[in-house]
Amino acid sequence: MKNQVVHPTHYFSEVINICGNEYTIHSLKKAEQFFQADFSFLPYSVRLVIESQLRAYANGHLSTNQLDDVMESVKSHRESVSIPYYPSRVVIQDYTGVPLLTDLAALREAIKEDGGHPQLVNPVVQTDIVVDHSIQVDSSRSFESLTINMNREYERNKERYQFLKWGEQTFENVRIFPPGSGIIHQINLEFLASLIKINDKEKGKEIIPDSVIGTDSHTTMINALGILGWGVGGIEAESVMLGYPVTLPIPSVVGVELEGELRPGVTTTDLVLTLTELLRNEGVVNQFVEFFGNGVQSLKLPERATIANMAPEFGATCAYFPIDDETFSYLRETGRDEALIEIAKEYYDYQGLVYREEGVVPTYQKKITVKLSEVVPSVAGPKRPQDRVGIHQLKSSFEHHVKETYGVTTERLENSDVDSITHGSLLIAAITSCTNTSNPSVIIAAGLLARNAYNKGLSVPSYVKTSFSPGSKVVSDYLNAAGLTFYLDQLGFQNTGYGCMTCSGSSGPLEESIEERVERDELIAASVLSGNRNFEGRIHPLIKANYLASPPLVIAYALTGRMNVDLESEPIGLTPDGEPVFMKDVWPSHLEVKQIMDEVIGSQLYQKAYKNEALIDKRWSEISQETSLLYPWDAQSTYIRKPTYLEQTSESTHSTINGARVLALLGDSITTDHISPGGKIGNDNPAGIYLASLGVSPRDFDTFGARRGNHEVMKRGTFSNVRLRNELVPGREGGVTTHVPSGDVMSIYEAAMRYEQDQTPLLIIAGKEYGSGSSRDWAAKGTALLGVRAVLAESFERIHRSNLINMGVLPLQFKDNENRSTLGLTGKEVYHFTIPAHLDKQSIISVEAIGENERVTSFDVVVRIDTEDELEFYQSGGILQHVFTSLLTANAHTVGGSHEGKKS
Repeated sequence: MKNQVVHPTHYFSEVINICGNEYTIHSLKKAEQFFQADFSFLPYSVRLVIESQLRAYANGHLSTNQLDDVMESVKSHRESVSIPYYPSRVVIQDYTGVPLLTDLAALREAIKEDGGHPQLVNPVVQTDIVVDHSIQVDSSRSFESLTINMNREYERNKERYQFLKWGEQTFENVRIFPPGSGIIHQINLEFLASLIKINDKEKGKEIIPDSVIGTDSHTTMINALGILGWGVGGIEAESVMLGYPVTLPIPSVVGVELEGELRPGVTTTDLVLTLTELLRNEGVVNQFVEFFGNGVQSLKLPERATIANMAPEFGATCAYFPIDDETFSYLRETGRDEALIEIAKEYYDYQGLVYREEGVVPTYQKKITVKLSEVVPSVAGPKRPQDRVGIHQLKSSFEHHVKETYGVTTERLENSDVDSITHGSLLIAAITSCTNTSNPSVIIAAGLLARNAYNKGLSVPSYVKTSFSPGSKVVSDYLNAAGLTFYLDQLGFQNTGYGCMTCSGSSGPLEESIEERVERDELIAASVLSGNRNFEGRIHPLIKANYLASPPLVIAYALTGRMNVDLESEPIGLTPDGEPVFMKDVWPSHLEVKQIMDEVIGSQLYQKAYKNEALIDKRWSEISQETSLLYPWDAQSTYIRKPTYLEQTSESTHSTINGARVLALLGDSITTDHISPGGKIGNDNPAGIYLASLGVSPRDFDTFGARRGNHEVMKRGTFSNVRLRNELVPGREGGVTTHVPSGDVMSIYEAAMRYEQDQTPLLIIAGKEYGSGSSRDWAAKGTALLGVRAVLAESFERIHRSNLINMGVLPLQFKDNENRSTLGLTGKEVYHFTIPAHLDKQSIISVEAIGENERVTSFDVVVRIDTEDELEFYQSGGILQHVFTSLLTANAHTVGGSHEGKKS
């Protein structure tokens, strides 16, 4: 190792000739030579990370010693070194985009109030915000559903969209994809990603790999294209937009070898549910997963995208497919620029980043082999993506679940009127989510199954709320070209909108009579969706059993009208003559699916779908917008409010905490859906009560996601999930707790406000996998606004742990083999601990809990601050406070002259 040498910053730069033009690259070959290393044994994803570090070094963001330390760590497989990672793009969905822009607007105002230039707050990284979350399934099973749902979306969200349009015109490098464009990750895959970015530099053109971070955990979908990308919290994305790096440990990479091919009748969705179960059990949390083997070659790129999309369900940071010939074929199929494809191909080949099956197998931290021929048709549920069940086992699995959990037995449906609904009845069946609608093979299979079922005279029971929410307009175009839209329509799967919809919890209401029946008889009803998440309370508050499945299986279960069915042995319906029809009678052949894909899918579909005139409709163009440098906050607004995070100080992050109380005592697998409010705002929710007090009609309460720009709504909804189980109130579900000093049972929000009046600091105590699920920054923002100073859990999911730190909340972890049960903690104790002024990463601090009869329990916990940047952000009081301070000290001349109403 040559860590005594101060190499020039351009040492690893190299000029190469591609297609007659010269480009500067950050050369992995030169790094190999200098560091006397053989990168062919490194995972491809790690090679990309090394390139990013060479680039950071060249740009002065990494010292010589730091670069040497990174390389020594890579060579010795040491993972403790943290690195700065500078992605080239940021992608954001509207539910996080609106509060993110409110934060930036508040930062601008705060900078000006302290004598700085508001324009210092300006993104320096390309940022695309896609409006895909706010559309709801208000209407379904109608040819007018798309129009009705879009009209209702604009009616509800006009104020949000005015704000987004203000953000687009006032901030640099911000682009908005309006409602109806599609789903963020599918747009990223089909249109935004380009494999390389060509920068104009003083000495010529520079090529760097495309890379991206997003404010949605399923940003990992882009890994299918060989582009590194993963989800972060909105507050972390803000710092990246403003030029700060993402900090992460040098990744540990698990290699997954795929062998062979899937059997006929088995879909990529079945494979990804199998992988989710397997990799969750293997324990890949916070690791990279990289795929290799001959089985990869049998998967088309959209099929790989289904797998990469669900990396958060594995628990992994990302699920990476190295670039190969299929990558370049997909770029051509989706209408990308041919000249750019050729440059990218030459660049990646020169850098040794193109995967070839006959090449060296990298050395992985762990290697797992999956035989594709052993995958069987599956679903996952009833409440976690990793709970895979073979379809032949689902009936018994469902019956066991409802008996063990609710103490009831299921009954067979005999007819299809509302009165026949019972335990196991299927009330929602949704083809939804970019996870699967980006994959033409399963969508066309669904269309063919619909055709076959329709031709046999089958229909979906009227009580099943069916919907189809494509991830892009390309999907509608190829279904129309294949003549399959008609059959989906006939079974009730009309297009309800181009957005996340049911997958993100915007499933809309059920018929009033059905909701009354479910509530009256406490029915364990079900939903099935082709999405990626099925956590409790996410899909619909009244539906307790939710299953993930492939699009054709969604239709098959919809035809049966129930989930307590064995599709391999029981009929899915009867013909008009009373003849039973089994799934095998309507399931399409692999050959027919492939033949239709070859006939109807081509580059012209993608080029047409992503033209401006196809993306921007009249309703968006007619929305007025502000043209001011600072946003004119409306004190009467119930959607957009000036956030108060910058009013927090850093004093609370290093002090003695005395007399802390537990706001909630929680179990394992508490997801961000449990913490951050989602779905429709209920009348009796503290947020609904607040809105009603302002004169908002219950019809216009809208969803929590749509109101994420209003912190007053969001903090009232935090921890209000109807399926939350707080052990301080045993036997009850919902956002309630016991105010310990008084013994009164009340909403968690009300208790937090009473504790605030008494200046009582608060804790959350939980079990394993705290904060799993979506990268909802509001799960951390709401926690902080309720006055929670620390969360003590057995383990954390990566993104939420980081988000807590970024909001000034301390993540504490029980030591191995200790938890609230082994320590005898009831949640009714008074807690004392000291956060040292000179806190360090992974510090050990002592906690004292004083319970009844003055019983004292003392134990040590680990401070889960894992990087230097996290430590700095926490000690600043949070990342926004850190950014604010940094911007104030920035030189004013880095921003152009003052102006109003235009971008600089």
